Amino acid sequence: MFKYLFIFLFVFLMVGIGFYSRKKVNSVSDFFLGGRKMGAWLSAFAYGTSYFSAVIFIGYAGSLGWSFGISGVWIGIGNAVLGSLLAWLVLGKRTRKMTREMNASTMPEFLEKRYDSRGLKIITAIITFVFMIPYSASVYKGMGYLFANTFGIPIEYYSYCILAIAVLTGLYLLMGGYIATAINDFIQGIIMIIGIIFMVYFVVIHPAVGGIANGLSKLSQIPEVGPDLVSPFGGSPWSLLSLVVLTSLGTWGLPQMVHKFYAIKDEDAIKRGTIISTLFAAIIGIGAYFTGSFGRLFLNNTAPSDMDMVMPVLLETALPDALMGVVIILVLSASMSTLSSLVLVSSSSIALDLIKGVINPDMKKERVMLVMRSLCAIFIAFAVVVAVNPNAIVTLMALSWGTDASCFLALFLYGLYWKGTTNSG
Repeated sequence: MFKYLFIFLFVFLMVGIGFYSRKKVNSVSDFFLGGRKMGAWLSAFAYGTSYFSAVIFIGYAGSLGWSFGISGVWIGIGNAVLGSLLAWLVLGKRTRKMTREMNASTMPEFLEKRYDSRGLKIITAIITFVFMIPYSASVYKGMGYLFANTFGIPIEYYSYCILAIAVLTGLYLLMGGYIATAINDFIQGIIMIIGIIFMVYFVVIHPAVGGIANGLSKLSQIPEVGPDLVSPFGGSPWSLLSLVVLTSLGTWGLPQMVHKFYAIKDEDAIKRGTIISTLFAAIIGIGAYFTGSFGRLFLNNTAPSDMDMVMPVLLETALPDALMGVVIILVLSASMSTLSSLVLVSSSSIALDLIKGVINPDMKKERVMLVMRSLCAIFIAFAVVVAVNPNAIVTLMALSWGTDASCFLALFLYGLYWKGTTNSG
């Protein structure tokens, strides 16, 4: 009963914000960048909620917690220190300054103007659109698994859950653009913080764990892998380090993350946003991986056929019905905020960088807005199609993050800080 009530209230709130924000969207800049007037709290929460999605809560926390045990918490620490704190310190001020001076609204447009290369803009715009699809699909899959397990829906029908989430995300995004997304992200971020605190508490006190010390003791007694599960750096420290780097530094080159620095209003907001974003990442990241490290205790050390089911089973077992509703909203919040950012950035790469930027530079504002909204819907449809196919969440996530980070990270950093960098090298 509580689960259905929480979801109904959440959906009502998200749609209401979409209608409210629609009145504030009067230009392409409003739709995509919120008019470049976003404050510290909205920007920081938009960054944090885009960072942590169902991929983290359902895919990474479960499967990596199973493999690495308590050492998986280092990934959450890395996300806070490298992925949030250092990212804001290194990228925030410089990105805002240069994108405003160049009048660049997207990553491909910034690269075109910085390196004087239209070809680079075209290539990076296509990469942005194509490789954001598997990332979005991984988020849909995570939510689909959680809903199917929580509401007793046969796993073969979880595609209906994915479709419902897609419709809701598209509804408020198409109406309010980044303004609606940022307001929703703030509300969703508060829900995520409350949810993660409850989640950690009830998992730790559950008889399967019996407190932190007792839980670690139980993990250490698991045959063959026990000592590695409670080791500070796990049984594969180099693999752990690679995951910290991928999920922390990799975000520096993701267009949907950098986009938040384009839209923030001033340097004071960047300073305050740095602190807020780091604290948010620490709470969410560490909490998620800490919870996932006890997955084996809830499944009697029997790995499910699909490792993406570890966290849904853990949460359904550990949490009371009312709080399961809160956690569902937590993961739904994380997912929808990430999805809205991915959809917005991906659609803009085609609408602003290719169609208006190359094919039809004289396109009117109203036409551009229509094209962007249409592409948002098309992108969502593509992601849903990929999501219903049997690919692991972690695989989809790694494909997207790895490709985008390798394509954009070096180009973006050199473009920001090295004046000698040209389109020739």
